[in-house]
Amino acid sequence: MLGSFLHNLRVPFSGNVLTAIGLVILISLSHLWRDKGLIWRAGLICAVMKTMSPSAIIFGPMIAILAESLLLESALRIFGRTIPGFIIGSMLAMSWNLFQKVFNLIIFYGGNMVDIYKNITSWAAKQLDLSIDAFWAPLVVLLVLYALFGAAAAVAGIRTGRRMVRMPKEKGGRQSGPQVTNESRPRKPFNYSIIWLISDVIIVAVLLWIVGRTTWPYWLMTVIPTAIILSWRYKRVMRQLLKPGFWTFFILITLLSAVAFTALQHDGRTLAEGLLIGIQMNFRAVIIVMGFSALGTELYNPRIRNLFRQSRFRQLPLAIELSTASLPYMISMMPDFKTAFSDPAVILRSMVDRVEARLQNETSTKETIRMVFIVTGERGEGKTRFLESLTASLKNQGIEVGGIMAPRIMEEGVTTGYDIVDIGPGTRAPFLRHINRQIRQGFERFTIIGEGYQTGLNALDPDRNINTSIVVVDEIGPMELKGQGWDSRMTELVEKYKGHLIIVIRKSLIDEVKLRYGIGDPVVYDIGVLAIPAIIERLTERIKIRAPHG
Repeated sequence: MLGSFLHNLRVPFSGNVLTAIGLVILISLSHLWRDKGLIWRAGLICAVMKTMSPSAIIFGPMIAILAESLLLESALRIFGRTIPGFIIGSMLAMSWNLFQKVFNLIIFYGGNMVDIYKNITSWAAKQLDLSIDAFWAPLVVLLVLYALFGAAAAVAGIRTGRRMVRMPKEKGGRQSGPQVTNESRPRKPFNYSIIWLISDVIIVAVLLWIVGRTTWPYWLMTVIPTAIILSWRYKRVMRQLLKPGFWTFFILITLLSAVAFTALQHDGRTLAEGLLIGIQMNFRAVIIVMGFSALGTELYNPRIRNLFRQSRFRQLPLAIELSTASLPYMISMMPDFKTAFSDPAVILRSMVDRVEARLQNETSTKETIRMVFIVTGERGEGKTRFLESLTASLKNQGIEVGGIMAPRIMEEGVTTGYDIVDIGPGTRAPFLRHINRQIRQGFERFTIIGEGYQTGLNALDPDRNINTSIVVVDEIGPMELKGQGWDSRMTELVEKYKGHLIIVIRKSLIDEVKLRYGIGDPVVYDIGVLAIPAIIERLTERIKIRAPHG
């Protein structure tokens, strides 16, 4: 919030102010939480949360946040949690801002930006009759100022941390406070593609090569059509390219390059050549903006996010969920700015007490209640009949059940379609029908009926199943693995629903489904191995022992 405020007001060095605040918080909390690797993990969580920001500028801050946390962590690993360690780490972290600004300019506009800077500093040195190296002097002065600002932030963090250690826990601090929910803005369904992700990387590389090695007609023939194609697939690309500020900067860079390469440099270049260099630099900027907007969208792919759940970063989704859900509560605790800056130790101490309590409550809930059951078997072995018997048994025992079943429609021994049953109220609607008789295999042979599809979406809505102990999904198969069917609802249930899940999956697809939705350690029941009554008895006992609602 503060960052958006400062950037919108065009406050100079606002990024350094935000970095200083982050360093004060990290260093002060390091006096309470001494876990090894805590700082770089905090930086990773904060960087990932930046993807939820409404700002169009995402990748730059993400890289900066993570790099700064790694530099601070590295200094503490080398020098320990000592005054020199905190000060050196903070100076390195703050200095990264300068490095990244210079690096971004070179990446966006190429080596020509270095030539512009060199020409300007050479001209200034001649005008002022300076004997020092004018090329490095401004950078060295800025680096010293950045480092001193980082040292000041470290001193403030050390003083705040020492005061926090001496403070007693807040009275009543073990209570988690009011419950907050993470209600993200609804997004339109997007057909994520690994092929598109790889293609975007190749497109950026090829276009940068073309702009760097060829003449302007080739830039127009390649960059403009690519911009149209990417804008069609990724709406964010067009929104960013239509920003007035982008084109204002485009004009300024073009004019600046024309002046730098003609008026300030006596090498025979014409004004037209100087303008062309500026246009080339801006074509590179357009490619970078397009490319990273496209990549940022494709990286939301559930398959990519679920890879985290299968790795050492499996706790990352929980950490991000806690951070996002707790943010409104933390903001509500903030006093006025005068109190916040005059005595930050009191505020941080209070937040720490509540965070620890909330973390304890949430992790115990996540780890001890949630179970995922997979029901599998071959086609025609009675998986849906099993679900009918199971849900009836659970309801008779007073256990609330939601979700869907998909009973098969048979005509003369041939499957002609499926209906959808909303398990809660028991309503039934047509879902799939075999209309194209020429296609005999695969889900492509079926036509989706809107009434049944909407019935299923409503039945699988996590918000509608707040009071249920179990949600049944019959079934997850090839349609969902291609991003269709119940794919979006399945993703929401895995991420938001706190009760048990019972999912029907074909044997051959279990591993693919687990990978796509990040299902780590499910209980699998095979209809072809165990008798249906035995499975119902075992599954019911597990659910009754660990029922989410008592």
